[in-house]
Amino acid sequence: MSNAMTLQILNYEFLGPINLSEWGPPMEEVLYLILSKTSETFSIIYAGQSGKTDDGQFFTKHERFQCWSQLSGQKNLHLAIYPMWGSTEQQRLNILKKIIQKYTPKCNESEPNVL
Repeated sequence: MSNAMTLQILNYEFLGPINLSEWGPPMEEVLYLILSKTSETFSIIYAGQSGKTDDGQFFTKHERFQCWSQLSGQKNLHLAIYPMWGSTEQQRLNILKKIIQKYTPKCNESEPNVL
């Protein structure tokens, strides 16, 4: 049994959080949360989804990376993932919409295609 941490978001158990700088590919189909850490508290600042990727710069090249960095500072950015192996983009988007509606992450506000 590992000592991995998990976060309960709605009814989903996300793995993490880990510091975003510790993440490395590959990554399967997932929902992911970008979290800002202040002392011992984590706040969701972005929720997203991805298919499989081997891109080591997936997060740093993300179109919302600047928003995350401005809100949190790069050293305070953390990542939590919910694996959804073999899922379709639509299946991931259905859950993602619920998370965004409940938590209203600041860096998701200008993404009408998700809402």
